[in-house]
Amino acid sequence: MTNAPEPFGSFTASAGAPWWWQLLDADGRVVTPADGRQEFPTRADAESWVGEFWAELAEDGVAAVTLFEGDREVYGPMSLEA
Repeated sequence: MTNAPEPFGSFTASAGAPWWWQLLDADGRVVTPADGRQEFPTRADAESWVGEFWAELAEDGVAAVTLFEGDREVYGPMSLEA
């Protein structure tokens, strides 16, 4: 199931909750990067990062990503297929 992106401002999370991407392989299993997960202070930073590195992630076996704010799933999984 794919969750549609929420509009900005539709949810107020606890202050300081990091934004991060859950990385998934083609079978839907979580991929844990060797250097740990990347965390971002804002949604825009997280989305910019995945926009910059999606091809590299795909080369490393990541098939899809899901965006989280803290423990809350915001949207995804989103395919990284070109």
